[in-house]
Amino acid sequence: MSLALTKVAWDHPPTTVGYRRLVIRRLKWVLSLGGPPLIALACIGRIPHAGTVFALITVLVVPYLPWVIIVFIRRRRVAAVLQAYPWRDWPCRYPRRATGSPATIAIPFRDDFTATLRILPFPIALAQLENDHPDRIWFAGDPRFGGVVSPVGGHYPVRVVPHTPRREECGGEGFNLARRVGLVRASGKATRT
Repeated sequence: MSLALTKVAWDHPPTTVGYRRLVIRRLKWVLSLGGPPLIALACIGRIPHAGTVFALITVLVVPYLPWVIIVFIRRRRVAAVLQAYPWRDWPCRYPRRATGSPATIAIPFRDDFTATLRILPFPIALAQLENDHPDRIWFAGDPRFGGVVSPVGGHYPVRVVPHTPRREECGGEGFNLARRVGLVRASGKATRT
């Protein structure tokens, strides 16, 4: 079993700085996808072909904009996890998908239980991000329902969810805390965002 590094992850100063960077990064995503269509819309009737540009930008942006807005809103779940759970240091592996994408992290929490967690919202190569220990990861959350991971140091928190959530894992120690911070729905299934 891994020992807690702080009482809660939020108490670790690099974590709060990393969370602020996460908020700014996600706000930039929203603005970069939402701003151009609004600018093009404002230019219709004033600049020739603004309507065509607006239509083209809208076709390209609309599929991604709802996902980015949801991810921006769900950043509060990351903060709730960091304020409720401590960082714990764990060994990890980064199994590669057929596409070569670093979409999952495998963390052996016990001898008989290795959780495979997906990085949200987009796959990030955590092993290469300012990480002096690519074979270790800091995890805050419930191994059954996901949480937040960061390279050693807690400076780059990202949300992770179970690769294959199972409803039969609901209940037991820590279930109420996981529900309170938003890792679990009322139905007992892990949240996916």
